Amino acid sequence: MASARAMLERRRSSRVPIRIPVKVFRSKDNGEVQNAAAEAVSVSRYGALLRAPFLPDVGSRIEVQHEASRESREFRVISVKSPREKDVFELGVEILYPAQNFWDVKFPDERYGS
Repeated sequence: MASARAMLERRRSSRVPIRIPVKVFRSKDNGEVQNAAAEAVSVSRYGALLRAPFLPDVGSRIEVQHEASRESREFRVISVKSPREKDVFELGVEILYPAQNFWDVKFPDERYGS
């Protein structure tokens, strides 16, 4: 498992602290699809930190729907943290198929051509 320092050194883009309402979908072992309102609290071009009311396994795949655009993308859960408040978990996720700015956020390290 990579150390926190190694993960920081390999980060591909800056993170932006923000609050974006999302809906998270996951398939349970019995084939049932569970969905819940959640919130992205930090985003980058390649992932996010989500606050969600359930705890998927590390390595599992979830679908995240951006509530404003209704666009959905598949993400892999790369870390989970115990709740700071009752039944709200922090999920570190990485986008599997990056879209052109899925979060609709201007990142500090973006460069715009003339």
